[in-house]
Amino acid sequence: MKRAQFARRAFLAAGGSLIWSPVSGHEKPHSWLLSHVRHIPSSSAVEVVHVEADVSIRDQVATTTLILTFKNPGSRPQEGQAIVPVPDGATLKGFAMEGSTLKVEAKMLPRAEARRIYDQIVSQLKDPALLEFAGLGAVRSSVFPVPAGKELKLRLVYEELLLKDGERIDYILPRTQSISYRTPWKISLDWRDTGGIRTVYSPSHEVDWSRKSGRRINLNMDGVINPGPLRVSILRRKNSNAVASILSHATGKDEGYFLMLLSPPEKNANSPKLIREVTIVIDRSGSMAGEKMRQTISAAAQIMGGLEDGERFNMISYNESVEKFAPKPVVLNSKTREKAFGFLKSLRVSGGTNIHDAILSALSQPCEKGTLPMILFLTDGLPTIGETSERKIRAASRENNHARRRVFTFGVGVDVNTPLLSRLADDSRAMASYVLPGEDVELKVSKVFRRLSGPVLANPVVSVDGDSGRVTDVLPAKLPDFFEQDQIVILGRYRGEAPIQFNLRGSDGEMEQKFQFQFKPGGRKLAPFVPRLWANRKIAILTEALRDLGADSSMGLLNGRPVNSNDPRLKELVDEIVRLSREYGILTEYTAFLARDAELYSARSRQNEIATENFQRRAIRTRSGVSSANQEVNIWKKKGQVCIDPWNRYVDEKLAEVSVENVQQVAGKTFYRSEASWVDSQAVQRGKESPVIEVKVGSPDFFKLVDRLVSLGEQGCLALGNNTDVVIDTKLYRFR
Repeated sequence: MKRAQFARRAFLAAGGSLIWSPVSGHEKPHSWLLSHVRHIPSSSAVEVVHVEADVSIRDQVATTTLILTFKNPGSRPQEGQAIVPVPDGATLKGFAMEGSTLKVEAKMLPRAEARRIYDQIVSQLKDPALLEFAGLGAVRSSVFPVPAGKELKLRLVYEELLLKDGERIDYILPRTQSISYRTPWKISLDWRDTGGIRTVYSPSHEVDWSRKSGRRINLNMDGVINPGPLRVSILRRKNSNAVASILSHATGKDEGYFLMLLSPPEKNANSPKLIREVTIVIDRSGSMAGEKMRQTISAAAQIMGGLEDGERFNMISYNESVEKFAPKPVVLNSKTREKAFGFLKSLRVSGGTNIHDAILSALSQPCEKGTLPMILFLTDGLPTIGETSERKIRAASRENNHARRRVFTFGVGVDVNTPLLSRLADDSRAMASYVLPGEDVELKVSKVFRRLSGPVLANPVVSVDGDSGRVTDVLPAKLPDFFEQDQIVILGRYRGEAPIQFNLRGSDGEMEQKFQFQFKPGGRKLAPFVPRLWANRKIAILTEALRDLGADSSMGLLNGRPVNSNDPRLKELVDEIVRLSREYGILTEYTAFLARDAELYSARSRQNEIATENFQRRAIRTRSGVSSANQEVNIWKKKGQVCIDPWNRYVDEKLAEVSVENVQQVAGKTFYRSEASWVDSQAVQRGKESPVIEVKVGSPDFFKLVDRLVSLGEQGCLALGNNTDVVIDTKLYRFR
């Protein structure tokens, strides 16, 4: 193994630790590093095989315990040192070798000293990967032995005071951003705040949170965890009002992207009660026979059990005709609940599917003032009876939804018109769900309904004081209703340097409530994940618009005219999707080809042509079946995405998960794999023959560029290692 490859592999394996092993313990650090690494075969190199991180946070003080497990597969003991990047300003509280009586010393290096050590190592290894941690401090250990064929554990404890921004507190656990990183981690985090925790958010990783109380949250992650630092933020409880915090990422002096993390108002004893009105609409056509109907009836029974006495409900079943439990929603009590269970037991399957009349029957019901009206609409088929036009059913639903009922749709199986169900939900501030083959209807419906408990704010709207042009492209454009313990993530773009006043309005069941939040743009690149999250949602919205072009025709006709590649409606949408995909490195089932080496530098016209063909064949012409269901699953995932996905994962036409690893989003930049190099997307857009400045890793010019990357907050791109082409201040540099 080449020396740089060995050192980089060892470093990346630790996710922030570099270990090296000299022949003996007498040489000075770095003077012996190269000569020894040159002679270590890959099979005997000491590696970090597991990392355990235990994080305990009390208010703003975080104590992080790292346990690094080193393995020596060689036949003789090896001695070495370790460097572990830690947040700048952290204090070392403990460092020991577990299971050994030997005393191991360690020293906390501040940012400048850590950078000097990093530079020295990089100068000798000629590999820039270590410098992704430039700007951080580090813990450096003394020499320690790793026995032959054995494992050794180092235990490191550091403490830090977390920064506070308004009511938001952020914690970051440094980890490498290299996509080749595969070492398993076990991470546990326990956060307690004496004032209370309103919500918790991670933009970097998908996390299942466990809320122990209003003042304590936990997380546990185990296995091969996505690369990159773990970022966790909480919003503290100030009072019962809505709480918001804004993270931003500047793309120019006075413009950029923002992410608003919003926790809705809390209920208290004096709060008015927003009562739910739930109508369950059940497909009883012949295709629902058997297990599907059994699960659907069980799901409806669970919903009835989850409603509180005093709330309102109704049930509607349909095949070619429509049958109501009651002419209008009734108050839930022991008597009406018992009758509802009897209605469910009486359901029998037969006939076709009259979606049009069923949905209009539910929407046309009178609605009691002060209630939050919603519909849970289930079907396992296409509209076959009555009005079957996708476009007309959707239009009729919009026109007849005078009470502004939320239509939560559930497609059971894959023989449904998925774009129709998705748009019925989207038009009404609700969401669509798909019960795919092998999934349980009861579990899927119950999971959605559990989220709809304790409504606190209906018809919420976010607006901006003054010049509305300062805030644009806000997603979602239409906010969902707010429920207890909801977490709302709003993304958008901003212009200007003056403070921006955001207003949140909504109804609590009795009167309009208003809350205000202020955002002060600072021109700082603090949150490089924000633009990519925004672009994810934007691509999903544009893809939905393309799907809509194919309504009422499997042949790609719109209003009797073919949707061809020259159609301006199609061209405009495809052009924008391809542009966003290239710029932000967000690839979908329609644009994954952009990462192929053969297409990377192809003409924009050719890329648009391939994408257009994919969208016509799939998005526009495919309306039902597995290959339609997977598209809606992907769209809804992107529309609601709140954390970055370094793998660009999506579900393909066979419902198998696919990832694209030839593209990487690092430190706000996008890189594509081209032959043996990673190439900045800005360089790709300039073309393969664009001028490039060769820079030798470890040279004075190289370190000047690193300094510039640090000042821009973009040093994370160095995790890609050697053979990286990066644009810095409009010039293209090649690190070799």
